[in-house]
Amino acid sequence: MTMVHREGNATAEGTRAPWRIGTRGSLLALTQAGTVRDALIAAGQPAELVVIKTAGDLSSDPVQKIGVGVFTSALRDELAAGAIDIAVHSYKDLPTAQDPRFTIAAIPPREDPRDALVARDGLVLGELPAGAKVGTSAPRRAAQLRALGLGLDIVPLRGNLDTRLRKVREGELDAVVVARAGLARIDRLDAVTESLEPVQMLSAPAQGALAVECRSDHTALVEILSGLDDAATRASVVAERSLLAELEAGCTAPIGALAEVVESLDDEGRIVDELSLRACAAAVDGSDVLRASVVGAPDDAAELGRALARELLDMGARELLATEPDDGSPTRAVSSPATDLPNPSPMENSR
Repeated sequence: MTMVHREGNATAEGTRAPWRIGTRGSLLALTQAGTVRDALIAAGQPAELVVIKTAGDLSSDPVQKIGVGVFTSALRDELAAGAIDIAVHSYKDLPTAQDPRFTIAAIPPREDPRDALVARDGLVLGELPAGAKVGTSAPRRAAQLRALGLGLDIVPLRGNLDTRLRKVREGELDAVVVARAGLARIDRLDAVTESLEPVQMLSAPAQGALAVECRSDHTALVEILSGLDDAATRASVVAERSLLAELEAGCTAPIGALAEVVESLDDEGRIVDELSLRACAAAVDGSDVLRASVVGAPDDAAELGRALARELLDMGARELLATEPDDGSPTRAVSSPATDLPNPSPMENSR
């Protein structure tokens, strides 16, 4: 590997070299990283994309089999080696454990975190007939769809967004459920037949959010990237991922969480910001769904997430998440320690 010595983002010759932003090569990943590149350029910081191939890009196996970490570890390896300066991840792909080598220097404003239905003939979820084939790669989505009691046939799904949409267009599936954020980023919201409200389906923790990561010892770059950070998005993501970590949930856990910073009135009638967090834990077979919510100060985001997780555990979440899927194979949905486990990544891990 050819390395260029840099002081800040200047080469040894004194020219101003662009920051190298590592990304996977899918259309979605390139689009996401491109927004960070464009924001840096607009701030007067030259930047370029560097495409990195991951093991997950070379496999057609389900995400649950290959492991979520294959999509982020390659980027982090290149970041640690100095081959890139910045890595852009779909935040929900990252392990809940903090790696001291790296810092999430920015979490830009989040896309709409809801899940989206793409169905034949423009149908919404309630119009799909019993037995309709609905594709999804996420146990979280499958469990919540089954819990609605619509009699749908939930079909495992893998592939990039174009592949998933094509399966509906060509009649192989009646519908698919994907992250709305991915469709928004590649300008395909025209395909959405229904955006699913949280009361129907809670999204994955950190869904729709990006993590802009750099090395912790690169203090100058940390400062530059901090200008891309959105405080409300960061508070929401911290709450959701703290809940996930406290639940000690792995990549097969049917857990949904959604936090939002909203305006409220205090006891003296003043407008203040509050963080509203709701979450669910579901049996894989959809036989039961536990739901809970909490409201608090955005500055207390991490503790709010942990507190809500403890409430779900008191309600029986650990036992519920240990249920078996339809095929009878055991699902290890709750494990220990949580810090070694990645969180669900059903859509944006697609090739």
